[in-house]
Amino acid sequence: MPPDLAAIRRPSAVPQVTWIGHETLLLQIDGLNVLTDPVFGERASPLPFAGPRRHQPPGLSLAQLPHIDLVLLSHNHYDHLCRASVRALMRQPGGAPMFFVPLGIDRWFKRHVRGTRLSGEHVNVRAFDWDTEARFGPFSVHFCAVQHWSARGLYDRNRTLWGSWALLHPQLRFWFSGDLGYSQDTRDIGARFGHFDVAAIAVGAYEPRWFMKTQHIDPAEAVQVMQDIGARHAVGIHWGTFPLTDEPLDQPIADLANALRARDIDAERFVLFRHGETRVWDAQAARLLTPAEQQKARPRVDSLAAQ
Repeated sequence: MPPDLAAIRRPSAVPQVTWIGHETLLLQIDGLNVLTDPVFGERASPLPFAGPRRHQPPGLSLAQLPHIDLVLLSHNHYDHLCRASVRALMRQPGGAPMFFVPLGIDRWFKRHVRGTRLSGEHVNVRAFDWDTEARFGPFSVHFCAVQHWSARGLYDRNRTLWGSWALLHPQLRFWFSGDLGYSQDTRDIGARFGHFDVAAIAVGAYEPRWFMKTQHIDPAEAVQVMQDIGARHAVGIHWGTFPLTDEPLDQPIADLANALRARDIDAERFVLFRHGETRVWDAQAARLLTPAEQQKARPRVDSLAAQ
């Protein structure tokens, strides 16, 4: 769907989320713009002529992005860390964003991204070990372990970390899953943080299970993760963009609906966006609302005047 550029360029006073595609999300809150796993390239591959090709264009182009303040990277796989995309962000007008990255990816930035500053007054890439945290403006940002792995070549497996991010703000408690297989980690995250308002949870690239189970959750496990971490509302990511595994790109739609129905959970608690779609957080409803839902929820002026 065409992005709502007016809403993105002039966001409301409440938090809003735009799904750009795969695990690339734009979170806008308190005047700041946060981007997760920015991948705007045509292929999720080290090769320009081979590898998984994008099925849907990005819901927002790099040129349409607002000025990005903070980028959160989950790990270094090619469908999550795109060299051309992070280089473009490093050169954005108005100055580079801050990149929060798993430990080891800072060294990759130093080698591959001009303008990287790892020390000194104007650091713009900061590396995190598991269970470490930092302040960024009004946010408390925490890097959390999940079950996955890392590699960009044949000889660097697990030489950099991977993980999920908890972003805590007075208006919104947000969790970004990155990629993960189901494990004790999400129960530990729930015990540590208590609850989240919104969680962006991977729901795609899960077949065949005998091979993918340890590295990618399926929709039923994604629902369990939502419950483990105490998320009031969840958004599905990591689906519908790149053909990475055996299931059809749209299979998560049906599988997620079935998983929610099996647990008697309201379908509105765990939703899938269209590429480029923006929704706004409604704290009273405890979910992200579409523009139509916002309009419906807004009191009519004539009704208020009659009171």
